[in-house]
Amino acid sequence: MASITPISRAQPLYKKPQLGVSKKPQVQFLSMPTSSFSAKKSRMVVIAATTAAEKGKKRYPGEAKGFVEEMRFVAMKLHTKDQAKEGEKEPQGQPVARWEPTVEGYLRFLVDSKLVYDTLERIVDKAAFPEYAEFKNTGLERSEGLAKDLEWFKEQGHAIPEPSSPGINYAQYVEELSEKDPPAFLCHFYNTYFAHSAGGRMIGKKVAEKILNGKELEFYKWEGELSQLLQNVRDKLNRVAENWSREEKDHCLEETEKSFKFSGEILRLVLS
Repeated sequence: MASITPISRAQPLYKKPQLGVSKKPQVQFLSMPTSSFSAKKSRMVVIAATTAAEKGKKRYPGEAKGFVEEMRFVAMKLHTKDQAKEGEKEPQGQPVARWEPTVEGYLRFLVDSKLVYDTLERIVDKAAFPEYAEFKNTGLERSEGLAKDLEWFKEQGHAIPEPSSPGINYAQYVEELSEKDPPAFLCHFYNTYFAHSAGGRMIGKKVAEKILNGKELEFYKWEGELSQLLQNVRDKLNRVAENWSREEKDHCLEETEKSFKFSGEILRLVLS
């Protein structure tokens, strides 16, 4: 029982209110259903699991920009160190600047190149697989320009040779590949056209300076803006590759080295 304290005579019966003094607020707790905590906990577990899965997923060089960037990355590694900063191969033979080409050797190179381009362009026109039709009339086609160049050489009195083993072997290989293996075939398609638009142009210019008085062949000319033509084909390749599994993409990338091998054999005809 509470005690009663007697009021002192010295104390007034009523105290004046004390201003500026506030009571300490009481802390209140809101009740929440336990089910909401369970739901939050579940969401946190799902998010954590997704994040862990994303971290564990293997990322391929260039993958974030699209599959063509993966193809470019693999191709650049196969260049020599003096050809590209990403190159990993040691230089073999003399650099292009020191080449001593001949008209006869250059003609063999052009003839074999035309056979390969004829084959590639016939394959996409026939379109044994639907995705090949995407690459008809891209503006990168080279057969017509090469036909004009060979006719020009003929008019200059040069004999036009028959295709030789490097060109014949490569044309047969891509023909057979195209009938059963679209990812591998499109690897060769990409590397053949894109390599010619880059390093191929530089080689053509150097050769022309040495044996053709600087004449620019039709082989190295395109109608329209080349950079846009290339970008259009990149976009098409990226769209096609979206339907490939990771295994099919890897298979395509693995074909890059064979593409370099075949094209390198044709290029060496310039010095034959």
